[in-house]
Amino acid sequence: MTRRAWPFVTALGLVVLSAAAPAAAADKAHQQLMAEIRMLQEQQQQLQQVLGGLADTLKTMTAKIDDQSASNRKTLADQKLLIDNVSEGVRILREKADDTNVRLSTVSQELEAVRQAVSSAPSSSMSSAPGQDPSGPGTETAAPGGTTGAPNPSPYTAGHYDIAIIGFTTFINTFPRNDKADDAQLNIGQAMYGAGQYAEAAAAFQKVITNYPQSDSVPAAYFKLGVTLDALKQVDAARKAFETLMQKYPTAPEAILAKQRLDSLKGK
Repeated sequence: MTRRAWPFVTALGLVVLSAAAPAAAADKAHQQLMAEIRMLQEQQQQLQQVLGGLADTLKTMTAKIDDQSASNRKTLADQKLLIDNVSEGVRILREKADDTNVRLSTVSQELEAVRQAVSSAPSSSMSSAPGQDPSGPGTETAAPGGTTGAPNPSPYTAGHYDIAIIGFTTFINTFPRNDKADDAQLNIGQAMYGAGQYAEAAAAFQKVITNYPQSDSVPAAYFKLGVTLDALKQVDAARKAFETLMQKYPTAPEAILAKQRLDSLKGK
């Protein structure tokens, strides 16, 4: 090759090299672009997975919120029902309280009537003189020969026996441990005796003996029980009541009266 041809070859090589360089650069850019596309695709897949997980989580939370809302609605309904029941109970209790107040007012009036009846009439004496029969409200005076005459004035005026029984019974039910409960029970028996309810009176006097064995009303209860049993024609039982009184309480005033009654029962 001549020296003139050498510059031409050199120039041609430079042209070829110049053309190959942009092609290589373009291929490298293409490869880099494809790598970035693949990376974006991978990131998109990861993002889709994250979005799917978030969707599942949101679905679960929505279900829980729905369940909680249903539970809250049920709780509110139950609370409303409970409040309605409490309100109804309060209304019923208020009505019962009003009814109780009315009854207490009635009982108070009855007790006041009993008090006035008792205070306006002579009281029966447990230490009556010989010849008197302090058996109860219908105090009787023994006529000559041991027969019984008409009843003397009673500490319960006529027509108030039922009120007296109600009043004394209410007192016992309200104050069962009061130190006057035995007196109230004794007065119940006296009121029943005065009303002619001898069987009920005998049971009432027996309650004094049974329920209040240590009270000072027991001697009077024994004596009145004996008199009531005598009125019921239960002579043996009456005699036993008088004898028990004399044995257990020989110094009681009622023991003297019991001896007199025993003497009168000898001919029966």
